[in-house]
Amino acid sequence: MNILKISLISCLSAICPVCLYTQAIDSTRRCILTMLMLILSIGLHAQTHNLEYYIDVALQNSPLLKDYQNQIVINRLDSLIHKAGYKPQADLSSTNVYAPNIKGWGYDTGIINNGTFNVLLTVRQTIIGKGNKKTQLQSYSIENQALQNTAKISEQDLKLAVASQYVASYHVLQETLYNKELLDLLKKEEGVLKKLTEKAVYKQTDYLNFLISLKQQQLLIDQQTADYKNNIALLNYVCGIVDTAYVGLKNPNIALLLPPSFENTLQYERFRIDSLKLKNSDDQIDYAYHPKLEIFTDAGFNSTLTYQAYKNFGASVGLSLIMPLYDGGQRQKQHNKIRASEQIRQSYLDFSRNRYRQQLAQLYQQLQQTDDIIRQAREVVDYTQVLVEAHGKLLQTGNASVTDYVLAVNNLLNARHTVVQSMNNRMQIINQINYWNYEK
Repeated sequence: MNILKISLISCLSAICPVCLYTQAIDSTRRCILTMLMLILSIGLHAQTHNLEYYIDVALQNSPLLKDYQNQIVINRLDSLIHKAGYKPQADLSSTNVYAPNIKGWGYDTGIINNGTFNVLLTVRQTIIGKGNKKTQLQSYSIENQALQNTAKISEQDLKLAVASQYVASYHVLQETLYNKELLDLLKKEEGVLKKLTEKAVYKQTDYLNFLISLKQQQLLIDQQTADYKNNIALLNYVCGIVDTAYVGLKNPNIALLLPPSFENTLQYERFRIDSLKLKNSDDQIDYAYHPKLEIFTDAGFNSTLTYQAYKNFGASVGLSLIMPLYDGGQRQKQHNKIRASEQIRQSYLDFSRNRYRQQLAQLYQQLQQTDDIIRQAREVVDYTQVLVEAHGKLLQTGNASVTDYVLAVNNLLNARHTVVQSMNNRMQIINQINYWNYEK
């Protein structure tokens, strides 16, 4: 094998002295490329993931989603704490004061009675209407709904980001594989062309032009391999994966889903919950002006220890009532603030509804245009593929122009690039359309 290789290089060097150096570089780069493609092949077989894998890992690792889950738990506990405040409250207190009066010196006994001593058990119960109680507790329920909806929107955004990066990475991988096919084709023709050049069927300049195209194809694959690794690293970063190993990607197969009406989206749900918040706040304003009634009772020992202290055990019952009468018109002004907030909410809702419809219309228009481009590009690929094969056969017999062959290969490369790029655009568009699909 080495003898044959030396013979070929010597034969070519007789045509052009520069060819010896060119062939040495070609041999070195070819070995490097072979090693890279071997590593690529091993990597593809060793570890391959699909889109669902990355989405699942991203959802598990997201600190933001964990934060929302903890906030939901905290909000529920706050609701239980607030609810516990409606139950009777009991406490035990003791106050013991001794003020001696020596030879007329000391506190006035008419005020202090030489001291006070008490140990009391006090029980208090706030009387609140069922409507007021329900409104206050409802605020926690509404806040919980808001947290759950926000968490779902964040999950929706994360899925979109992961799918978008996955599709971008898969696009680079497909480009690399297609270019590898063209490289194999060029390598196959290169051997034939070199022999014909040695026989003076083709000029050495034709062979060098062909060799340059082959080297450029090798360089392009090297660049795309590095780009693919960078895209995988970014995908791992988005998903919270700490790994630098090479992985292959399966076809994402993102199917187009029928988008829901705006009223069935998470974005509309956010506006609906905001409306409930405003209604609840408006109700709480009215309940804040209702009379407040509290019943309390205590029992225990309360004495100055001056006379028959053992008889100072007793009990008492009390009633506290607060009734707001006039606040300077604050109540109506607070209602007006709620109405203004509701008008703002309604304006944003109408704008979001129109933007949703406009965005979907644009996405469907882009999808149709992309499908047309893909169809046309595939036709170009088919025609160019036939042309490349025809030039290849003529090239083997010395009846084709090397320049025309290289031009046909470049056209095939460009046409395939258009197909792959358009397929990437198509999946990205579908990914954006499917973004709105989420079960509430």
